[in-house]
Amino acid sequence: FCPHLAHLTPLTERIPLAIPDLRGNESAYLARCVQDNWVSSAGPFVTECEKQVAALAGRAHAVASVNGTTALQLAMKAAGVRSGDHVVVPDWTFAATANAAHHAGAIPILADVTEESWSLDPSMLEAILRDPPGRIGAVVVVHALGHPADVDPLVALCRTTGVPLIEDAAGAIGARYKGRPVGGLGDLAIFSFNGNKTITAGGGGMVVTDDEGQAKRLRAISAQARSGAEYRYDEIGFNYRMTNLNAAVLLAQIERLEEMVAAKRRIAAAYDAAFGTSASFVPMPRAPWADSGCWLYSVRVANEESAKSLVAHLGERDIEARVFWRTLSDQAPYSDCPRKLTGVAAGLSGTVVSLPCSTHLTGEEQGRVIDAVLAWRMQTPRRTAR
Repeated sequence: FCPHLAHLTPLTERIPLAIPDLRGNESAYLARCVQDNWVSSAGPFVTECEKQVAALAGRAHAVASVNGTTALQLAMKAAGVRSGDHVVVPDWTFAATANAAHHAGAIPILADVTEESWSLDPSMLEAILRDPPGRIGAVVVVHALGHPADVDPLVALCRTTGVPLIEDAAGAIGARYKGRPVGGLGDLAIFSFNGNKTITAGGGGMVVTDDEGQAKRLRAISAQARSGAEYRYDEIGFNYRMTNLNAAVLLAQIERLEEMVAAKRRIAAAYDAAFGTSASFVPMPRAPWADSGCWLYSVRVANEESAKSLVAHLGERDIEARVFWRTLSDQAPYSDCPRKLTGVAAGLSGTVVSLPCSTHLTGEEQGRVIDAVLAWRMQTPRRTAR
């Protein structure tokens, strides 16, 4: 150790926002892939993961893909979305929700969200379905931040009009709505297993459905729609299959899903208890009918300036935080999309900050985060979060 470099040695470890928790059988299962020579887009781990994710969602079938965005695109294909159709998506969501519609040849309709769950507003959906700008190929409801949307009113509206409802449950695995598992509520659903999700495959996604015909078709078109061993094709397909290597990691993660969701909820409860209630600092609402997966613990602050200030304050203390989603309606790629807005999503845009919540976050680390946030609140002018 060189004393001249002492000033370069951090006094504390940096606390990341949300990173993988790989303390299970990941290494053993990856070694088995190598030993058995199953490393590509087929293999026993893929099959087993599909079986287990289907069971977790209460579905009959699951089809693995390389990521959540491709899973959404496949779900739209299975739902019958055609080129030129419209797909209703929340205005406050990750870009992938709208991008998947574009990739399917459809036009996203940006609909507002509710104050109660930060997810798709049934009244906005009803207005769109009553006077659509064109054929509605599907509706996508996003379970924001791992908290279930209020799905029953959306299901009723979609059934009345014959429009398929797709759940974007990318970060919500393990959550429940009125006692029912998220992913088993709409006509189809998708999950993501990106590196920042509660459970990860490094990359990966999954479509779940109860329709055997849909599952068979999705499995085919995600592998170029090749028919048999010869180079004959039934339709234009994709190269979207998950690899056995990714599935090996995912299976080890699934084995610990309950443990990791419990950790997320425990972390959320500790933050709630420490922060209390404040007009200028509001945790994401959690509805009484929901058992949230608490994917990313997030708080809403008064305005964008406050959000940036909080992130910078934590960053100076080696704590990673991040401003969450922005509305799509105020961004160039989606400027021409039809929309039905009330201003709720605009109020959330740039004002929601996610705090560290990795499932192996220690009590000491969380204490550091809490102390830093409380210090920021003490020095910040009190303004009401909208």
